[in-house]
Amino acid sequence: MNLFLKKIVKTVPKWIESCTYSNDEVVIYVSPDNLIPLLSFLRDHTQTQFKQLMDVTAVDQPSHRYRFDVVYNLLTLQYNERLRVKVAVDEVTPVPSSTKLYSSSGWWEREVWDMFGIFFSNHPDLRRILTDYGFAGHPLRKDFPLTGYTEVRYDDSEKRVVKEPVELTQEFRFFDFQTPWETLERGREK
Repeated sequence: MNLFLKKIVKTVPKWIESCTYSNDEVVIYVSPDNLIPLLSFLRDHTQTQFKQLMDVTAVDQPSHRYRFDVVYNLLTLQYNERLRVKVAVDEVTPVPSSTKLYSSSGWWEREVWDMFGIFFSNHPDLRRILTDYGFAGHPLRKDFPLTGYTEVRYDDSEKRVVKEPVELTQEFRFFDFQTPWETLERGREK
């Protein structure tokens, strides 16, 4: 394990659930309750100084017990190190907002809220940022239909934009998994 990671784990073991080091990447797993104390430590301690929050994103894994991993990517210029902090949550567990520690996280958390539906408690302005305010659902959830729920089109007869629910019809299809050459040979046999 990386010496840098060993020092962090030794200093604050009660906040860290687990950690990994592979391919020169340090990943720390933390519970939602310990996220803000750990981020504060990583930002303010003289041996870490992770002053830059590069981004906040999420990963949707519907088959896992905790469906979402909220991922914080941090950078320290002082020590030229990167660190990834992950928080595992389900659909209803809120993640505490890190906007008081990193002002840039306000936009990132709004994007995660909009795309995945992960709620950030104590966020000063948690509203949609990439989709329309009336948009139903969260597009990056793996249970969201790829076509969406509504279709927007211009109706020439009404001379206006019309919103309609999407109706998907899937005909039954028989797939022949033979190669084209095999089907040609079958055609010659007949």
